[in-house]
Amino acid sequence: MGRHRAVARVRRRDRHRGAGPVGGLARPGHADGAHVTALRGSLHVALAVFRRYMLTAIKNPALFIPAMLFPLLFLVSFAGGLSRVADVPGFDFPSGYTSFQFVFVFLQSAAFGGVFTGFAVAFDFENGFARRLLLAAPHRSGLVLGYVLSAIGRFALTGVAVTVAGLVGGMRIDGSGVDLVGLLGLAIILNAAATLWAVGIALRAKTVQAGPVMQIPIFLVLFLAPVYVPLDLLTGWIEAVASWNPLTAIVEAGRGFISGQPTSVALSFGCAVGLTAVLTAWAMTGLRRVERGV
Repeated sequence: MGRHRAVARVRRRDRHRGAGPVGGLARPGHADGAHVTALRGSLHVALAVFRRYMLTAIKNPALFIPAMLFPLLFLVSFAGGLSRVADVPGFDFPSGYTSFQFVFVFLQSAAFGGVFTGFAVAFDFENGFARRLLLAAPHRSGLVLGYVLSAIGRFALTGVAVTVAGLVGGMRIDGSGVDLVGLLGLAIILNAAATLWAVGIALRAKTVQAGPVMQIPIFLVLFLAPVYVPLDLLTGWIEAVASWNPLTAIVEAGRGFISGQPTSVALSFGCAVGLTAVLTAWAMTGLRRVERGV
C-alpha cells in the first residue's frame, strides 16, 4: 500500500508540473507550444521595430536622404566619368559600362543601408530609447530581426532610386527575370550582413561616435573588390587582395546576373550566407552583453 501511495503522489506531482510519463520531463506538445509562442513574440517585436524605424526614416528625411544620395553620386561619377574604361583592351563586359557599374553601386547601396541602420540604433542608445525598448520587449532576439527588416526596407527605397537612375543613364539589362531575382537576393543578404555588423558595433559602443568603426571596414571591403574593371584586368597587390575578398565573388556574380551570363553563383551565395551567419553571432553576442547590463 505504501508503494501505491508513493506512485500516486509522483503522478499527482507530475500532473501539477506539466510533466510527461517520465517524472521531470516536459510533454513534447508543451515544448513545441512554448517554441511557437516565443517565435510569435519575436516576430511581433521585430515588426514593431520595423514599423518604428521606417516611420522615423520617412518623418526625418535627414536620416534617410544621405543613404540615398551616396549611391546615386557614385553611379553618376563612375558610370559617367569613367565610361571610357570600357574601351580598355580586355574589357569585354557585354552589357556596357553603365550596367557594369550599376551592379557595384546597387550592392554598395545595400551595404550602406545596413550601416545607416546601425547609426540609428546607436542614436537610440544615446537618447535612451534603446534601453526602454530592451526593458519592454518580451523577446529581445526579435530586436535584431527588426533591425535587419528595417535595413531591408530602407534599401528597398534606395535600390529603386538607384535602378531608376541607372535606366535613365542607359543601363542595359540582358538577364532574365530569374537572373534579376538572383541579383536582388545577393543584395538583400549583403544588406543583412552589413546590418548585423553595424548593429553589433552599436550594441557594444552605444554611441554614434562609433560610426566610423561601422562604416570604414564596409567601405574598405567594398572598394577592395573589382570596382572599375573586371578582376582579370587588375594587377599588383590590389589583384591579390581582390582575389581573396569574399565580396569579389558577390560582385562578379551580380554582374553575371545582369548580363544574362551567371557566374560563380554557388560561391557568391555561399560567401554571402557565410558572412551573414558569422555576423548574426556577432550581433547576438552584442545583444546578450546589453541584456546583462539592463
